[in-house]
Amino acid sequence: MERKADVVFTGGRLFTADWDESRSAGLAVSEGRILALGSDQEMTGLAGPDTQVVDLAGGLLLPGFQDAHVHPVMAGVDMLRCELHESGGAEHCLELIRTYAAEHPEVEWIAGGGWSMEFFPGGTPTRQMLDEIVSDRPVILTNRDGHGAWVNTLALARAGVDPTTPDPVDGRIEREADGTPSGTLHEGAVELVMQHLPAVGFDEQYQGLLAAQQHLFAHGITSWQDAAVGRIHGCDDVYDVYVRAAENGDLVARVVGALWWDRARGADQIPEMIKLRAEGTVGRFRPISIKIMQDGVAENFTAAMTEQYLDGCGCPTDNSGISFIEPVALREYVELLDAEGFQVHFHALGDRAVREALDAVAAARSANGPNTNRHHLAHLQVVHPDDVPRFAELDATANIQSLWACHEPQMDELTIPFLGDERAALQYPFGDLVAAGAAIASGSDWPVSSPDPIAAIHTAVTRTAPENPGAAPFFAQNSITLAQALTAYTAGSARINHHEDVTGHLRVGALADLVVLDRDPFTGPADEIASTRVRQTWVGGQVVFTATPAATA
Repeated sequence: MERKADVVFTGGRLFTADWDESRSAGLAVSEGRILALGSDQEMTGLAGPDTQVVDLAGGLLLPGFQDAHVHPVMAGVDMLRCELHESGGAEHCLELIRTYAAEHPEVEWIAGGGWSMEFFPGGTPTRQMLDEIVSDRPVILTNRDGHGAWVNTLALARAGVDPTTPDPVDGRIEREADGTPSGTLHEGAVELVMQHLPAVGFDEQYQGLLAAQQHLFAHGITSWQDAAVGRIHGCDDVYDVYVRAAENGDLVARVVGALWWDRARGADQIPEMIKLRAEGTVGRFRPISIKIMQDGVAENFTAAMTEQYLDGCGCPTDNSGISFIEPVALREYVELLDAEGFQVHFHALGDRAVREALDAVAAARSANGPNTNRHHLAHLQVVHPDDVPRFAELDATANIQSLWACHEPQMDELTIPFLGDERAALQYPFGDLVAAGAAIASGSDWPVSSPDPIAAIHTAVTRTAPENPGAAPFFAQNSITLAQALTAYTAGSARINHHEDVTGHLRVGALADLVVLDRDPFTGPADEIASTRVRQTWVGGQVVFTATPAATA
């Protein structure tokens, strides 16, 4: 007897990797897996009396999105704290902080984050601004990209950070004319204050994970790679949170954890990571990747560049950014990790950091031979043209955050003037990487930026921000097609998560991790891609999110 479907999707179009455009078809699901693809008539023929029939209503069905670089627990905790990601400017930030402080008199420290550097002159808010609204408690608020923090005077005093405090080797303290810390801390300097914050507790992190999971489901994301499973930015290690959630069945999404590489240590931490991998592979959580942060960000001049940053007058400075791990040591560590079967997930934003990461992958290939560890480099803001073909040569995946590849204040005011026109044109070279044969995966870096894949795909295709459609495209020659962008956010990310055999594609036998969109973006103009909305998200043949009718209207 022919097996009947549990769910059939009809009345719309499908898209999967290796297709150049969507196709009119339906899909059937049975026992959590894809049973068949074919015409609506064929799918209807698989329906029985108990089959759920989903009318796509002209929309698009595709594999669930997979975020290849995201920080959900951190984002979820931020959602529960002083949340500034939706702020619209400096005054709005201060209003939100004032309101949060008034509503939470029991909180010892005011903590949270999400402010944008472009809200403040030079990207550096001052302690006095915070002192005026919160003077009775210490305040520390990380910025949107997570690479800096804004603190008040009491927070600096509690941490003992004063004019005599030197800059750490991996960070910088912004200072007033007399050397007094001004209230903005960059990179490793954040930890000078953050280490005095009461630790984020297990229960708060657990609730943050669950809140973040539901938020990601609402954006059609069914799987992700957490890019920092370790103690970072004042948060306790989230490893136990994931393991508990996986054991309890609360972790519904499929998650790869990238174990945080402590750059203050060396190869001695590898045996600990092997143990964590073995003991933490539970249910839908697999800690099989290692996160190595090789540099900072361009806006605060800590991204590692092959040439010096410029000053406000366009003249070279003596600063070319920071390589957080010495390149020879990096090559040694990556060789050892690769030999143990770990994937390495690099943060590499500047062109020197990109080169150093690729050199480390090359050293691992030379020492250990080819394998399927699938090392990947995230961010890739500036890539030297000489290094573009090396991604394909080394089988190193480009893990792109395409929402950043557009003109917006942080780019136009705090980045391009200090890179110079020639180097600015090398930013986010997605088109060049694809043309050179590189494998592409996509992620959001949420809470640094929105977790919305559709917004990121819009920007990858148009090189404009969804909220600024009239802007000039950002080096339009490096746009990619809609099919390429969708593939990167599905099959591309599934590949680096070692899930491509069962997710990321619409094919018989694959897990029914699916997203239903309210329209088919292939049928409209590119500048309307961002108008697309998620109607439903499915994991393993079970619906985990359904939009309200008003949300998709």
